[in-house]
Amino acid sequence: MDITSLQVFINVAEHRSFSLAAESMHVTQPAISKRIASLEAELNTRLFDRIGRQTLLTEAGQALLPRARRILAEVQDSRRVISNLAGEVGGRLSIGTSHHIGLHRLPEVLRAFNQRYANVELDLHFMDSEEACEAVLHGDLELAIVTLPLIPPPSLACTPVWHDKLRVVVGPDHPLHTRRSVELVALAGYPAILPAHGTFTREVIEDAFRPYDIEPQLRLSTNYLETIKMMVSIGLGWSILPASMIDEEVHALNVPGLKLQRELGVARHTERTLSNAAEAMLKLLPAAPV
Repeated sequence: MDITSLQVFINVAEHRSFSLAAESMHVTQPAISKRIASLEAELNTRLFDRIGRQTLLTEAGQALLPRARRILAEVQDSRRVISNLAGEVGGRLSIGTSHHIGLHRLPEVLRAFNQRYANVELDLHFMDSEEACEAVLHGDLELAIVTLPLIPPPSLACTPVWHDKLRVVVGPDHPLHTRRSVELVALAGYPAILPAHGTFTREVIEDAFRPYDIEPQLRLSTNYLETIKMMVSIGLGWSILPASMIDEEVHALNVPGLKLQRELGVARHTERTLSNAAEAMLKLLPAAPV
């Protein structure tokens, strides 16, 4: 059972497609099929069922998947430990970050990292914070620089870097635009545009509203804060955005008793040895303000 075959197996399982797995690994589909066939022959069992255009894990495949991930994680961890002994900062560094953080928080950090560590191949993925944290847990990413979960799973170590204050905002044509202050009950009577259910930012908002037993009147939802800001600015509803995004396009409201803040920072696997490149990246991130 070689490492490459396990990597192929995991890719097919995650993509649920031989063709998509081949595309992601930059190899031909026959090469993928040959690897899977060889692995199935070695284990003397089918790992996938091909039903029409669907590729589904068999019971044996489901049992193998978490073990295959652990094996690859151990191999990668061993390679990092040995590589770190040399003290050199190089190799590949896989990081996931949200679009908002990538646009508003990371440019100077990435510029400095690229200038200091030109030998590092920076593998940067823009994705939802929740997806990035899952990728760290699965061993696909070494670091996630994202909105941190309120309650992280035990295997995810989260370090705050930025305290991101959130404000209730409306557009210039909204009925509440001229109000200096608005009660939460009155605000909830108007349509809202919020991040989707299940996102870490939405959990922060719901956690802040929960003590008042008030649920916002949802009109639209999207994960992209820039899109939310645009929809608020044209009058489609109120929302909650980072204070750093407030400008002449939206107006911040004072809502007595409502305190909103999310933590932006770094998530890493508790059992994974960080590469020298990852350690170097962490040193370039600012310390979270008290």
